Amino acid sequence: MSTPLVQAEGIVKRYGPTVALADGRLTVLPGESHALVGRNGAGKSTLVTVLTGLQAADAGTVRFDGEPAPPLADRDAWRSRVACVYQKPTVVPELTVAENLFINRQPLHRGFITWRGLRRRAAELLDTWDVRVDPGARTADLTVEDRQMVEIARSLSLGARFIVLDEPTAQLDKREIERLFSRMRALQDSGVTFLFISHHLQEVYEVCQTVTVLRDARWITTAPVADLPRAALVEAMAGASLTEHTATRAPVTAAAPVVLDVRGLTSAAYRDIDLTVRRGEVVGLAGISGSGKVELAETLAGLRTPAGGTAQLDGDRLPFGDVRAALDAGVGCVPRDRHEQGLVPGMTVGDNATLSVLDRLGRYGFVGTARRSAFAAELIDRLGIRTEGPGQPVCDLSGGNAQKVVMARALASDPRLLVLINPTAGVDVKSKESLLARVDSAREDGTAVLVVSDELDDLRRCDRVLVLFHGRIVAEHPAGWRDHELIASTEGVDHG
Repeated sequence: MSTPLVQAEGIVKRYGPTVALADGRLTVLPGESHALVGRNGAGKSTLVTVLTGLQAADAGTVRFDGEPAPPLADRDAWRSRVACVYQKPTVVPELTVAENLFINRQPLHRGFITWRGLRRRAAELLDTWDVRVDPGARTADLTVEDRQMVEIARSLSLGARFIVLDEPTAQLDKREIERLFSRMRALQDSGVTFLFISHHLQEVYEVCQTVTVLRDARWITTAPVADLPRAALVEAMAGASLTEHTATRAPVTAAAPVVLDVRGLTSAAYRDIDLTVRRGEVVGLAGISGSGKVELAETLAGLRTPAGGTAQLDGDRLPFGDVRAALDAGVGCVPRDRHEQGLVPGMTVGDNATLSVLDRLGRYGFVGTARRSAFAAELIDRLGIRTEGPGQPVCDLSGGNAQKVVMARALASDPRLLVLINPTAGVDVKSKESLLARVDSAREDGTAVLVVSDELDDLRRCDRVLVLFHGRIVAEHPAGWRDHELIASTEGVDHG
């Protein structure tokens, strides 16, 4: 057996009390395409940051070609061994292809850049690796596929022969994906090795020879792709919990009035979406990164404007692209990022919790301070927010309590439709249970609830879960689904 090109053993990485990786392992042989798979939070990204030298592991070892990894500070040594092509390009869009390929190492003559020499070297590099891109083209004008190949060529020019591809197909159509895979195979024949990270499991079987599975921050298995049936791969990702989760509540009947009625909703992120949510029903939206689930939810919350289609709330047309209008129409929302979209850090807990209902707390544009404090105190008590009181700065709260403030504001307006996007992201177990209990309360109050989440525990509260894949609804799972069934649908695997 040849010496592994890359070998990581016993990798541990902690961020404060959070263990991001408890036992990371990876062995990649020269010239192969090796898949790294696992659900969100499995530890894939953390392992990649260690493998690429962006941060040091707290424990464990990394070796390249049998030799210990270079010191973290020696960036040139790391660049000559490994490179990562991320979903978001790291090229400078306003520079040309040639300038991006040799940024910070342009050929000089008497201290000045020799542009002709730069273009010649770029053309030679692109030709060597059969990347058919004009060296003089502005990088912003390239397709996503070509930008990725430029990044790969730049890495190869630095000496790296181990390339990490992080969700490379997320923004590509079917034809572009086929071309990318053809280029990967050609580069493999030239001695390049790939670590392929993807949520699309069918792509793993198409382009990779070996697969490693991480789950719950630990290494689970490494096996030849040909020896691991798809059902076994999904089970390795999902874990042993394959029992049915029985609903403990009566299902919403077809007689319940439809609160949200979506027809033909279409945008760049999703298309031809039809869905309904009835009074007192909780509907989940599941899907991998790039599936369109978040963009769909944000459209219904007034954060985006679709290209076509309609949505009605209790028979009235739902306004798009206007958060205030959506709020007035009866939509409450917990946005996907409480720091960027959910909270005003310079304001108090009470101010943040009542922002959506200021018109109810005063007249003629004036807000009654005592009335606002009393209303905020009621919300604090209702959500179990641990705070000194409405006057405490919201930035002083823990992550879980800060998220409860965002939830409190969403509920303050007594919405007819509650849109929750990753409602328990980054909170502790106790806070998560408290937030999910609010979903149960909203259901009992007759609110229609739409839950968008990557967390299976969030989706278990749902009466049914709709799965989006490449912007379309491809499956529906009633309450009682099994973990591996839902994961198979989100990963695009036909698990019939």
